[in-house]
Amino acid sequence: MPDTLTFATLKEKQRAIRAGFPETMGLRVHRAISWIGRAEACDGDDDARFIFLWIAFNAAYADEREFQSIPQGERAAFLDYFGRLTALDSERRIYKAVWQRFSGPVRLLLENRYVFNPFWQHHNGIDGFADWEDRFKASARSFAQAFQAGDSARVLSFVFDRLYVLRNQLVHGGATWNSGVNRAQVRDGAAILAFLVPVFVDLMMDNPAGDWGRPFYPVVP
Repeated sequence: MPDTLTFATLKEKQRAIRAGFPETMGLRVHRAISWIGRAEACDGDDDARFIFLWIAFNAAYADEREFQSIPQGERAAFLDYFGRLTALDSERRIYKAVWQRFSGPVRLLLENRYVFNPFWQHHNGIDGFADWEDRFKASARSFAQAFQAGDSARVLSFVFDRLYVLRNQLVHGGATWNSGVNRAQVRDGAAILAFLVPVFVDLMMDNPAGDWGRPFYPVVP
């Protein structure tokens, strides 16, 4: 297994085994791999790389339940998806990435109030978030417990919860392109996604019969 899965590696594998994929699974993987390839072309542009990798992640995990009248919370959706992935990760690639390769960036991300949603809710004047600092400390404790317990799915849930805030800042115009203000979290976030999202897709291809959900936007003639 290569150190980092590339678009070329994933595409070669997909072409070799896609005949056995269920239709919805095939579409999901095809889309995710295409965006991984686009992200690889973002030489030196961490903002674009992060956004394209998030699209790849979204293609891999999102399903119709998010668009129902009472959608799941993002963290609930993340946790369900990550739980399935970590259960299938016999080589513990996700575990090793979180605990060894990216342990420093992950901890910095979780210690950064600027990617903590209640912080922004409070500063945008939304009622009920004056206690954001208490929530931040409680989140840090919960994360530490998950980290110490070796609970990869929960740790990923916390990480992607923070990355989701960063994604919103970029996609909704809440940040300046190539800004020096948020460089560290964008750079680290893109690096984390660049390693993990291809692993997620690879695990899905190894387990095509799993319940990966239905894409909300199927190909319609």
